[in-house]
Amino acid sequence: MRTIEWKDGTVVTIDQMRLPHEVVFLKMRTCHQVASAIRNMKIRGAPLLGVASAYAIALTAYFSKAEEREDLIKEIEESAEILRKTRPTAVNLFWAADRIIKKAQETSGNAKTVAQAIVDEARKMADEDVQVNRKIGEHGSKLINDKDVVLTHCNAGGLATVDYGTALGVIRAARNQGKNIRVIATETRPKLQGARLTAYELQRDGIPVTLITDSMVGYVMSKQAIDKVVVGADRIVRDAVINKIGTYTIAVLAQEHGVPFYVAAPTSTFDLTRTSKDVVIEERDPREVTHFHSKKIAPKGVKALNPAFDVTPMKYVSAIVCETGVLSSTDFQRLATT
Repeated sequence: MRTIEWKDGTVVTIDQMRLPHEVVFLKMRTCHQVASAIRNMKIRGAPLLGVASAYAIALTAYFSKAEEREDLIKEIEESAEILRKTRPTAVNLFWAADRIIKKAQETSGNAKTVAQAIVDEARKMADEDVQVNRKIGEHGSKLINDKDVVLTHCNAGGLATVDYGTALGVIRAARNQGKNIRVIATETRPKLQGARLTAYELQRDGIPVTLITDSMVGYVMSKQAIDKVVVGADRIVRDAVINKIGTYTIAVLAQEHGVPFYVAAPTSTFDLTRTSKDVVIEERDPREVTHFHSKKIAPKGVKALNPAFDVTPMKYVSAIVCETGVLSSTDFQRLATT
């Protein structure tokens, strides 16, 4: 089942804030509704944000009353700007908006023709995401051995994509090849994507999973209980991987304990014109740290820091797995300088 779908002018997706206890579907018919769902993390995961962004702009085009091509393009550009302001770090969102606008600008004909081209392009992007993730899984599975214990952080599974997943796609592909592997999933404070989403996906698929708190990673690695680390990415720049907060800590610990640290992400996550200094790290509401399920757990008046992502320098990355293959650090540096 796809995480997000286009159904005749309605975007249908799983409300990820209701998992794992309830499977509730959102039905959205405006760009503003999609933008709100992204901002509130009902829709999350870098590849999924890209497709959701494309579908949101497609909704604007689908329901537009514009008669002139130029008026329609102006409307979708305004929608794209709304989406760009939702979450600043994950580059797939920006990549998707730019691709849809480019398609509209390159399409000749009247407003109706351009609107149809936008909808078709968004649906094409969704289909591409599924195929890209399966290729990532195919390439990445070669890095996983039988009986490996694989640690993953946050959620880079089917729920973070249209289907199949990036980091979890690697794990799924290895399991489909008959490899007997187990997964250690971090809970991923403060939004608990690992506990709520990754554990849910793996348990649903019959893949053995053990949940740990984020602060247990060093202990578990020190016991030589981890063979590989596989994580996703929200943006990969020339000198670093930007991913969910806590990734950098895991990467440093992995190097200290001699554990390979792999990043699985589509090339749409590559942002090779920038370095880590150029990336805006999203700062979320401190209440996500000071409260748990709306209940205050910290002393009144205490300050809290809540960056959603951190920066892992490339020196800690063993390889990057994308749809074109497995890139070593040398391969990636060559790609980043071309």
